Amino acid sequence: MCNQDKTPLLDAITEFIDTKPAYFRIPGHRLERGISKKWTDKVGKEIFAYDVTETPFTDDLHSPEGAIEEAQELLQELYGAERSFFLVNGTTCGNEAMLLSVALEGQEVMVARNAHKSAMMGLIISGAKPVYIMPEILSEWGLQGGITPEQVRRTFEAHPACRALFLVSPSYYGIVSDLKAIADICHEYGAMLLIDEAHGGHLYFHEDLPKGALEQGADMCVQSMHKVTGALTQSSVLHMKSQLVDVERLAANLHIVQSTSPNYLLMTSLDCARYELALHGTEMMEQALRLAEDARKRIQAIDGFRCMGQEVVGQAGIAGVDGTRLIISAKEFGLTGFALEEILFERYAVNMELADYENVLAIVTYANTQEELERLVKACEEIAQEYSRMQETACEQPQLPQLPEQMLTPRQAYFAEAEEIAWQQAVGRISAEMIAPYPPGIPIIYPGECITQAVWDYLEKFRREKRHIHGSRDGRLEVIKVIKEESE
Repeated sequence: MCNQDKTPLLDAITEFIDTKPAYFRIPGHRLERGISKKWTDKVGKEIFAYDVTETPFTDDLHSPEGAIEEAQELLQELYGAERSFFLVNGTTCGNEAMLLSVALEGQEVMVARNAHKSAMMGLIISGAKPVYIMPEILSEWGLQGGITPEQVRRTFEAHPACRALFLVSPSYYGIVSDLKAIADICHEYGAMLLIDEAHGGHLYFHEDLPKGALEQGADMCVQSMHKVTGALTQSSVLHMKSQLVDVERLAANLHIVQSTSPNYLLMTSLDCARYELALHGTEMMEQALRLAEDARKRIQAIDGFRCMGQEVVGQAGIAGVDGTRLIISAKEFGLTGFALEEILFERYAVNMELADYENVLAIVTYANTQEELERLVKACEEIAQEYSRMQETACEQPQLPQLPEQMLTPRQAYFAEAEEIAWQQAVGRISAEMIAPYPPGIPIIYPGECITQAVWDYLEKFRREKRHIHGSRDGRLEVIKVIKEESE
């Protein structure tokens, strides 16, 4: 057993700084002396000294054998993995590396349709052919639920050559699929289970949270440690626990998708976040759960408001729900999630994580305070007093269209000759872009898919209402990039 009461990378950088070196390496700010005074006057200087590079003390992420190797081994032990890797390009690069490591060009990979757009990037780089699987719909909340084991088995029966299944669990909203049953089915077919666990790095530290992906049989998973722990933004990790994974290939693929100038502040934050979880993880999660559950009960008691809880488990493929997420709806007042989010911020300085047509989402962590949750609850109470309940809801979320036909793989479409046309002329053309309304960022059309009338109608609603649309070249979907048709 490793001694988790250590921070090897933090200690190594501190030891290096204490040598007071004459510094002739990158970065150019020379530990802290070259940072703009306008910045240091506000935040101080000390932390910038930790923005170093590979030195005799600080190891090399791409060939670790010292402090970084030790820090990764501590992380590996904490999560029960066989290998763990620091990621400085976010979970995006981890998802890309996982997909690169399981399939060659033309080989099939099952991909949940609600996968983050980084999955498409991995498909483009690898050339793998996606076989999409759609999550169940939790219509009462206007949310996508989980992927069911039955769906996975049916898809493997139709596509037995699939090399892996890539899915998101928990989702942005904290919804978890039955990963244990799904993993068993994947392994029956000799396929790997890859989990984008960006929102689930904390699940391993409290019995009242759903079990983590590694505990349920996933072969690889990626976690955005910055989302719910003390790591800095862009800091993520990749875990591997499987005899099916070619570790050398995985490591080589990480070299492709990670920066050759890894940020030591990010890696140090991972080292320290792991330290805190190892020593205090249960208390940290207890604090988050207590704050969230108290607020949930109080918001649920407000006439006209709803706050989702464990009652949805068992519906729409949902095997569990992360209790630290507050999904709040005021649609009985005719308020969309977008409108509620705006009111909460503009009038109460309560900043939510995201909004959709029906809900707003608050992510509660151990670092939140009781006062912050009080402000959220009080704001909901005042809004309820101001607005009258409506006879009929005025905020219907558009129904997701059926999956469009895949004419080309994402890689083939990405490298095909394309042209830009007016959005109004897009029906029937093959998209060269991924279009994903935000939130929740689920791609409605992938490169290589035919733009059907149903897809066009769905996206047109978002366009008319000026919602965020990622993937569109102009951000407004006035034009779209499509595969150029051959001249007759």
